[in-house]
Amino acid sequence: MIIRIDARALVDGSALHKALAEAFGFLPTYGRNLDALIDCLGALDNPKAGMSRVQVFPGQVLLLVIDHVDDCGATISGVKAQIRVLSDVVAFVNFRRLEQGQGPVLALAHEPI
Repeated sequence: MIIRIDARALVDGSALHKALAEAFGFLPTYGRNLDALIDCLGALDNPKAGMSRVQVFPGQVLLLVIDHVDDCGATISGVKAQIRVLSDVVAFVNFRRLEQGQGPVLALAHEPI
């Protein structure tokens, strides 16, 4: 499964959470903070958790693609910061899962920044 997000929308932390909530279909009660994001992304292969409308089968890895990084113009510094945050979140989600004996659930791809 592949989810695509437009980098031009990732100008700050609030915009990052908005874009991810829309793309993944997080619940209206999604806390829009990094702890909530980690919890939601870490449960993508657990339909009983009900944290996202996007689900993958156990053992599958979802690819999150950030498009249009090179089209960000004046907002590139904010976009770069949000991509770094997202990269750290994906790494943490996968690391925590590996510590629990589970496989990774996410991969992140984007143009060089």
